[in-house]
Amino acid sequence: MTEAFIYDAVRSPRGKGRSDGSLHEITALDLAAQVLGSINDRNELDGHEVEDIAYGCVSPVGEQGAVISRMAALKAGFADTTSAIQVNRFCGSGLEAVNIAAGKVKSGEADLAIGGGVESMSRVPMGSDGLGGMADPSLVFQEYFVPQGISADLIATKYGYSRDDVDAYAVESQKRAAKSWEEKRFEKSILPIKDVIGETVLDHDELMRPETDMQSLGALGPSFQMMGEQMPGFNDVAILKHPDVEKINHVHHAGNSSGIVDGAAAVLIGNEEAGTKYGLKPRARIVSMASIGSEPTIMLTGPEFAAQKALQRAGMDKSDIDVWELNEAFAAVVLRFMDAMDVDHSEINVNGGAIAMGHPLGATGAMILGTVVDELERSNKQTALSTLCIGGGMGIATIIERVN
Repeated sequence: MTEAFIYDAVRSPRGKGRSDGSLHEITALDLAAQVLGSINDRNELDGHEVEDIAYGCVSPVGEQGAVISRMAALKAGFADTTSAIQVNRFCGSGLEAVNIAAGKVKSGEADLAIGGGVESMSRVPMGSDGLGGMADPSLVFQEYFVPQGISADLIATKYGYSRDDVDAYAVESQKRAAKSWEEKRFEKSILPIKDVIGETVLDHDELMRPETDMQSLGALGPSFQMMGEQMPGFNDVAILKHPDVEKINHVHHAGNSSGIVDGAAAVLIGNEEAGTKYGLKPRARIVSMASIGSEPTIMLTGPEFAAQKALQRAGMDKSDIDVWELNEAFAAVVLRFMDAMDVDHSEINVNGGAIAMGHPLGATGAMILGTVVDELERSNKQTALSTLCIGGGMGIATIIERVN
């Protein structure tokens, strides 16, 4: 198999995913096109070198429909010969798209490819594509499906994470994100997004609340208690699947869960020959990739199993990983991962995460991979593992190694 190298990684800032968010006036097509176009500009490519683009998008309808990666590539000035595909693996879509691009390079199908993703959650709200099979009673009853928020609270209850535990994690995420911006840790990868007249509309992650403390979070009521207790008995459904839990403790709310935002990202991947041909300097090597399915009621514990599979495929141990990055879908997801994998908090999400900066569903996986590329260079470390939990009970992970 051919080696796959990361030559560049770029992302938009994350804009608040509502009508008063700074990116609300930017369509998903334009957002994706600006990010994809920056790959050509930053690497002095003319648009014909990239052979294929895989792009995550979780709600590929309306403005985000019609294989948005192909439309965005054309708008960004890529050659007609550049093919593209839209990918949906829920929250893991962006990383799955990067892994697809890396797989094309490793297999020899492409010399240079892009993986990434986009989600305009202010313009195409989460769930716009419908519930699909999750609305089919026969499947729901068979698999004991519950909403993700109930799954997050189930994790907290089952593994003993209190409201103070998840709130303290959220406060630390805000502190780390603020420090990262203050120290310009994202400067290498952030692309300011412009409007139709070329004016910058956003150049920073605007969801952050650095002033967040335990007191302000303590004033927030649990988001999923009513859903669990008063709707179609979701708590009871979860307990039927997990009878060791007597009563679900609802600890998650908007302040310790991932924020709804708009955003896009792109990662340029190629083989050594393409790098030499186009004068590109490799920044990291794709070491291992893994995707898994996991139990769909608790749903969000997949990262530990995906990480273990990626480590096994690479012939590595957890001690071989210097930097860990797990999407902060909910605080308890990260707390459980740290316990299951015996990872110290000082080694994971060192720049903050989606609780502070937001989670643009189809783009996040590519964003966090780019984040660890930057972090390995900044901290002079060698290896990183990026992973995400995924709706319906799945997980995905990618291991990279910095190229000196």
